[in-house]
Amino acid sequence: MFTGIVEELGEVTAVENLGDASRFKLRGPVVTEGAQHGDSIAVNGVCLTVVEHEGDEFTADVMAETLNRSSLGALTVGSRVNLERPMAVGARLGGHIVQGHVDGTGEVLERKPSENWEIVKVSLPADLARYVVEKGSITVDGISLTVVEAGPDYFTVSLIPTTLDLTTLGVKQPGDPVNLEVDVVAKYVERLLGDRAQGAGK
Repeated sequence: MFTGIVEELGEVTAVENLGDASRFKLRGPVVTEGAQHGDSIAVNGVCLTVVEHEGDEFTADVMAETLNRSSLGALTVGSRVNLERPMAVGARLGGHIVQGHVDGTGEVLERKPSENWEIVKVSLPADLARYVVEKGSITVDGISLTVVEAGPDYFTVSLIPTTLDLTTLGVKQPGDPVNLEVDVVAKYVERLLGDRAQGAGK
């Protein structure tokens, strides 16, 4: 489990095509400290497993399903990525509960800079819109953010200077894809209420 608080901006240093999968090598001095084979690291919000670790780099295999359902397939050598290690038991939950399981992808539609923050508008797949509410939580490229406006096919978030400086959202431009993970609590509530309604109808 993750919190959506990005620990560092990493970099893709190699991409190997394995046919029905890809192997990424990524550099991240902070997240690789003490890393071991089998550990989990979130890359742009996608939970990946460390295959190899040497120095400040690690490799991770990404299967076709993940490449198709996320924006990782668009990464190339030199791409910057948001990196986060799993939350330690007993640590503070600085963002919200993030599983590292991408629900879909959106696209940066618009950026509106102001003096001290920036509003970013992101497209929202129709099947995810019901889980996104104003002042609710959403994960964008692994970043825990608060929804400012929730539209039928988009949402907006307000980014403070720290987020702009330390994450990929500081450089994403209109047209760029982003990974989205909605609040898992909303999905569980929907399922529970649906099961209850079906039970009442029997």
